[in-house]
Amino acid sequence: MTGTNHKIYFVSDCHFGIPDYQSSLIREKKFIEWLEMIRKDAAEIYILGDLFDFWFEYKHVVPKGYTRLLGKLAELSDDGIKIFMFTGNHDMWMFDYFPAELGVELVRHAVVKEINGLKMMIGHGDGLGDGDHGYKFIKKLFAGKISQWLFARLHPNFAIRLGLFFSRRSRIARGDSDLIYSGEECERLVCYAREINKEEHFDLFVFGHRHLPIDIKIAENTRYINLGDWLVHFSYGELNGNDFVLKRF
Repeated sequence: MTGTNHKIYFVSDCHFGIPDYQSSLIREKKFIEWLEMIRKDAAEIYILGDLFDFWFEYKHVVPKGYTRLLGKLAELSDDGIKIFMFTGNHDMWMFDYFPAELGVELVRHAVVKEINGLKMMIGHGDGLGDGDHGYKFIKKLFAGKISQWLFARLHPNFAIRLGLFFSRRSRIARGDSDLIYSGEECERLVCYAREINKEEHFDLFVFGHRHLPIDIKIAENTRYINLGDWLVHFSYGELNGNDFVLKRF
């Protein structure tokens, strides 16, 4: 990469929409400040899922709000900054709105990429690794065309309120677990990355979903990165050449 736009940024788990409109708007404006800060040197931006706490696109309707955020993403895309939007477990029902209207590339699964000479696995992180079979079943069900068609038959006023209700209920059930580091042997994504790396070497595993900023060495010349969130930590990853750093805004 040449010129002034040479850095690559990674961010995850903003969960805009919770806990209420005003609090979410404050975080949204802070996120837009961050986007404006990085636009001077960003070549690419990876948003690794759960940008919203709930999102569903009807054929002719998208959720109300987020005007400043959507406009800023479109503005950066129009400036030539490549933006990759990964779907998470809270916003898997994104369809064509972001690519068509904002020029953002939608990504639904973890991907393997070589960036600046580094072999990386990049993804939201939900459903990876052993265990969590209940969630994996629900995710497969929700990702199906029948579930999406049935949900789209609901009126948006009811459907979006229902989606936010179950999203908040899930968060209450988890309690403070997102803020507690379980140790390398108990972190599901760390264990997953270790197992994958035994079969095929990676320089970096970069995930979201966990909500906790983590940067650990899991093998010789291999690091596991979790990006944290924009609910508590306001953290993000910056790749400058082959130097990856976790930072806070």
